[in-house]
Amino acid sequence: MTLEEQQDRVRASFDKQGLMATLGASLETVLPGKVEIALTPRPAVSQQHGFVHAGAVSAIADSAAGYAALSLMPAGTGVLTTEFKINLLSPATGDRIIARGQVVKAGRTLTLAQAEVFAQTGREERLVAFLTATLMSIEGREGISD
Repeated sequence: MTLEEQQDRVRASFDKQGLMATLGASLETVLPGKVEIALTPRPAVSQQHGFVHAGAVSAIADSAAGYAALSLMPAGTGVLTTEFKINLLSPATGDRIIARGQVVKAGRTLTLAQAEVFAQTGREERLVAFLTATLMSIEGREGISD
């Protein structure tokens, strides 16, 4: 699969995700084994103290890791998260919240990926969360991601 085909596949799947649309998340970068998803903080995704809710942070981190995995999987397969762990390191506040997913080890059935989530204010970035995930390849479910 060409780079353009990989990118189109990931973008088409991302566009089908209702949760990403609800959160107002956008797919910023798609490279083989690497994906970046951004979210602009707003009241609809905040918790009671005004920080971006951990559920929203977790969702973009999980999707970034999942789509990084999908970008390396063969055509005709989809991806599902089977497990993830997230460490919330600091409140998510800033101009944008960015999840950068990256494959650690790709396998035929299981892939290990991680995502670092940064709060961006101006040109400065601060690490606010770190996710590790195990993802499963599913045959016959093209482009499906959790």
